[in-house]
Amino acid sequence: METPLQAKPIKPATTCGPSGGFVKNNLNGSELKREIGFFTATILVIANMVGTGIFTTSGFVIKELGSPTAMLICWAAGGVFALCGALCYGELGSRYPQAGGEYTYLKEIFGKWMGFLSGWISLVVGFSAPIAAAAIAFAIYSFQMLSIAPKPPLVVPIMGIPVVSISLQSLVAISVVILFSVVHYHSLKVGSRVQNLLTLFKIGLVVAFIAAGFLSENGTAANFLLEIKPAAGFAEKFAVSLIFISFAYAGWNASAYIGGEIKNPGRNIPLSLLVGTIIVSGLYLLLNVIYIYALTPTQMSGAVDIGARAAISLFGENISKIVSGAIALGLLSVLSAMIMTGPRVYYAMSKDRIFFELFAKISKARHTPAHSIFLQAGIAVLLIVTASYEKLLIYIGFTLSLFAMLTVVGLVRLRFKNGANPTGYRTFGYPITPLIFIAGNLWIIWFSVKSRPIPALCGIATIGLGLCAYLYFKKRQTYFRTQLEPNQSTQNTSGFSQN
Repeated sequence: METPLQAKPIKPATTCGPSGGFVKNNLNGSELKREIGFFTATILVIANMVGTGIFTTSGFVIKELGSPTAMLICWAAGGVFALCGALCYGELGSRYPQAGGEYTYLKEIFGKWMGFLSGWISLVVGFSAPIAAAAIAFAIYSFQMLSIAPKPPLVVPIMGIPVVSISLQSLVAISVVILFSVVHYHSLKVGSRVQNLLTLFKIGLVVAFIAAGFLSENGTAANFLLEIKPAAGFAEKFAVSLIFISFAYAGWNASAYIGGEIKNPGRNIPLSLLVGTIIVSGLYLLLNVIYIYALTPTQMSGAVDIGARAAISLFGENISKIVSGAIALGLLSVLSAMIMTGPRVYYAMSKDRIFFELFAKISKARHTPAHSIFLQAGIAVLLIVTASYEKLLIYIGFTLSLFAMLTVVGLVRLRFKNGANPTGYRTFGYPITPLIFIAGNLWIIWFSVKSRPIPALCGIATIGLGLCAYLYFKKRQTYFRTQLEPNQSTQNTSGFSQN
């Protein structure tokens, strides 16, 4: 009987061979070289966090809360939750200094089924859905730059229900997903160069926007005193706003995914998570101060293109077009990062024989996981044409909050069974820190289901499909073990397939 919580030394990750035997997995095992230091790991956290959310979600938050002060408090609360999560993940990263993030932690603590669900959620919600959201936001800001007015979409009903929505913006979003998928299919070298340039540009853009906003005389501090009269149910609206904000903070756990490549992981994983999250929390609060300085709550309410509207108010129509174009290019950074990173998770799952072997194959000519790249692109395209931007954010935020919470619950369970980390980092403020994170996310999840049932139920349905998929792959793995064992010696055990 499997007992994942028993104390055991860190061992190289393995994959199940074609006949059920196990071989070393160079993607997740000790073969990875520890070449990444604290600075690079911290930059990775910052680059993954600063993305679509900060340029698009504040309009939804002010619409829910009605008050600039409440909005800033909500963003600060989101930062506190992210920081508590980072502190908890730091201990898990110190205990399990391997690649994989939640996939590794949940598999070690709860067993393979939970690890699979984490990987499944990464496929649909962790990467494909944010890729769709980033592509939609790119299209919106591109239209702002080119002064193209959006036209009503063509709605295609299925069985009388309006399911598919196609517009010029969605076609642009689809095109950019396909383009960057092809770039990252072409080669890792080309994809990495594109990614590095876009990330440096994005960080510079945020800092420049904040500095220029404070220097502009076209805003007014009086906006901080204005309010939209909010409807009843403030606690519920605050919780829903935190869903939007949790999407913007997503990525605070980035360095945990590359734990197998970080030098001195017991120190650098928790430190990079902590420092990166603090820096981004500060940038987010400053950006929201700029938004409020530039716009009244009424002007902000419900706006997806909040960054572009603030730029128009502060710098004028002509300059704002340049800013909108710059934001659009910055959004390509997070889109590119997810297109580049996500397929490696599905590739690893396939090597562990808990996903279709097709997605463990690499392109013989390009040496990239082509099938995984285009699987992810296909799901992202489907989400672009079937979900509105606001519902997409709720769907992402709800599901990712649930699994982040389960990971921190796993830390508490690990502490209860095995005690504190004997050699490495221990969560600062334990047990208060994980309890804040767990309670906060439970609050968010409860009110999400109550006030936005359809996106939340879609998240639950995605998890249900994941459980069905796990049972299928488990049954399939049992077949390989029992039926093909005599052929084990003749099977390819290189841990690597080519197409």
